[in-house]
Amino acid sequence: MTIETGHLKLTYEDYRLIPDDGKRHELIEGEHVMSPSPNIKHQRIAGRLFAALYNFLQQHPLGEVFNAPCDVVLSDFDVVQPDLIFVAHAQRSIITDANIRGVPTLLVEILSEGNRKLDETIKRHRYAHYGVPEYWIIDPELDLVKIYRFTADRYGQATILTREAQDILSTPLLPDLSVPLVTLFK
Repeated sequence: MTIETGHLKLTYEDYRLIPDDGKRHELIEGEHVMSPSPNIKHQRIAGRLFAALYNFLQQHPLGEVFNAPCDVVLSDFDVVQPDLIFVAHAQRSIITDANIRGVPTLLVEILSEGNRKLDETIKRHRYAHYGVPEYWIIDPELDLVKIYRFTADRYGQATILTREAQDILSTPLLPDLSVPLVTLFK
């Protein structure tokens, strides 16, 4: 992960001029952040979780799920590409042809080598700043999921689920969703 620092904050218009080089480019408070492409383990987990959410939403039409790369424009200075994005039907007006403009219902980041600080600290603070209702951090190295739920004006203590405990990933945002971590991390 590299963060370009400077005195001038970049905007979404500047961001759109960054050439597509196969890497993940984001803006965090106007600073350009670049991460290399994720590894295969990351991609397998992302695929399994996307499939589980997509299939669930086919049976329970509560909204839409999107996978990276998909720009989430939280502001002119905060543009992120989470691994998975869920937008509830009540918020569908934030979905445009080009991107998601506004605060999604749920954002999911899967940790990769070199992005732990970005996802666990920097992005978590930005997502809390914008009031993202739920944020999941999936750690493929430790086979665990941290779930942050927005209450009042911040994220509360993370709920931690592990493969070892044979926990099931679920959320009140998607009643009846049930994703066994043994399946997610197989």
